[in-house]
Amino acid sequence: MHARVTGLALAVTTVGTLALSGCGQGAQRSSEPTVVASTDAWASVAQAVAGDHAKVSALVSGANTDPHSFEVTPAAAAQVQDATLVVYNGDGYDPFIDKLLKDGQPRVNAYQLLPADSADKNEHVFYSLSTAKKVADQVADELAKADPDDADSYRANAKTFGQQLDSISDLQHGIAEKDHGKGILATEPVASHLVSHCELVDRTPHDFAEAAEQGQDPSPADVATALDLINTKQVAALLFNSQTAGPVTNQLKQAAESHGVPVVTVTETLPDGTDYITWQRRTTEQLATALR
Repeated sequence: MHARVTGLALAVTTVGTLALSGCGQGAQRSSEPTVVASTDAWASVAQAVAGDHAKVSALVSGANTDPHSFEVTPAAAAQVQDATLVVYNGDGYDPFIDKLLKDGQPRVNAYQLLPADSADKNEHVFYSLSTAKKVADQVADELAKADPDDADSYRANAKTFGQQLDSISDLQHGIAEKDHGKGILATEPVASHLVSHCELVDRTPHDFAEAAEQGQDPSPADVATALDLINTKQVAALLFNSQTAGPVTNQLKQAAESHGVPVVTVTETLPDGTDYITWQRRTTEQLATALR
């Protein structure tokens, strides 16, 4: 999806205004660390670790926002460069961050925490629970350096966050045990790591997925192949990215609904009123229900 960069203004959202896990209500200290994340997904992970000891904000947020469509404002650039810690996805998903970081500025690049031997190299690592856990641990370590007085709190929060992720991972293992090998179709490979962890098979035509990654319309032949997968029920569910919906993807959704193929909505930023844990748990639960 690296090619989709167009003109939506970049919004700067303080995570304290969102329903993110671990968000405290304590009075801010003038010396408190500041964490800036590229999207609200990673901001939520950081907030779970920071608690009320640091101010966390997201550059891109909102259920109706496509993270690939943005332009950096001067205020956003200043916020990144002034941050104690910057948390971002990496692998070209949020390339504006690399351009804004100062030399030596503390950062957490989530993609770099994906295991080197991982079979799934998809850049949407916010659907990789093991990667999110590593991000939380690294955020705790970096904040502990900046704020030693609260180091124990950061690390305790990261441990609790990891335990919450483990419970979701258990749900995904349950899907793998019951539904191993079932096929899915995706309008875009956003939840690739979820699909892999649940041991499902992504039957999306390769060229269809490539076109989606580049923000282009798939060929009529690829659309026909995808529709045939639905019409003949060769897939158990359709994973529908609501943030990049268009005529083609809506056509697939309508076909799935008409032929009794369950539709699971996936997003790249947090649905309104949720935090990272709630988002991942609900998506996993919805997938499990769809596969029954």
